[in-house]
Amino acid sequence: MAYKTLSAERVIDTIDTLSLRVVERFPDSGLEQVSSELAATARRCAAESDRLRNPVMAIRVLVYSIWIAGAAAIAWLAVGLHYEGLKLEATSLVQVLEPAMNLAVLMGIGVLSLGRFEERWKRSKALEYLHQLRSIAHVVDMHQLTKDPYRSALPATASSPKVILNGALLERYLDYCSEMLSLTGKLAALFAQSCKDPEVAAGASDVEQLTTALSRKIWQKIMAFSRFE
Repeated sequence: MAYKTLSAERVIDTIDTLSLRVVERFPDSGLEQVSSELAATARRCAAESDRLRNPVMAIRVLVYSIWIAGAAAIAWLAVGLHYEGLKLEATSLVQVLEPAMNLAVLMGIGVLSLGRFEERWKRSKALEYLHQLRSIAHVVDMHQLTKDPYRSALPATASSPKVILNGALLERYLDYCSEMLSLTGKLAALFAQSCKDPEVAAGASDVEQLTTALSRKIWQKIMAFSRFE
């Protein structure tokens, strides 16, 4: 079973280790701050995905209470018609039954709507966290945007970004960015795993596709190092 589901604890441990590696290799850098934020977000995502896996008792108690109250109202109306219906003329009986049927239809619609309230609430929470992960992925991409292996091989211009990293350090920096993107995708997968909702699954898939595409760009840069050594 341990190898059939993604473990939130293992993902957090991996992110923590990566954050330490970034701190040790690139102290006081922007990438260090991003890795720290990713580690903090990982804990929030793990906690939230665990909550979404379990029923929300407050919502269920509220829904069940409304169902019981509605059923009691319909039962009370039915009992009232059973004892008083014989005294009503046909026209009066129709006038009583028509609003009763309308009430029953509205109650049925309300029951169906309330039955999906917990599902909609979980979906909203999951999509909110997936949006945060999408934003983190773009932040990581911004940090690697100007880190190119060929930059040191060309003369700088007035608008060229300042070259801070070269060689193995730059390659390691890009590798860390790629790992962060991959782990961001794993955090998104936690929500698809815990919340069985098509929209959540689609949102998690979008995050994973985004991180994969951004990571592919980074690996194109890493593969180019052999051309400039």
